Amino acid sequence: MKKLLLSLATAFAFATSAFAAVDINTATQQQLEALKGIGPAKAKAIIDYRQKNGPFKTADDLTKVAGIKGGTLNKIKAEISVGGKAAAPAAAAAKPAAAPAPAAKK
Repeated sequence: MKKLLLSLATAFAFATSAFAAVDINTATQQQLEALKGIGPAKAKAIIDYRQKNGPFKTADDLTKVAGIKGGTLNKIKAEISVGGKAAAPAAAAAKPAAAPAPAAKK
């Protein structure tokens, strides 16, 4: 009986991990497009928004993205999470590295 319960618990753990939420702060365009109601244009808008404004703090922040309203958010809310940090904004990423300090004379 213990083996059966352990087997069921293990199977349940693997099954729930297969339905992992999409992190809107780190998701690729393809991962975002897999969400119900999010097509290529909305996925790109989400990525553009987070690159310009930084990571989303809550799932509700998605309504700040052009084209995403409460109805769309309600459809996908159970499938998304807000976790990891988004990529640095494009302006910050394009910043050149500091030049090395000149060598001291002997």
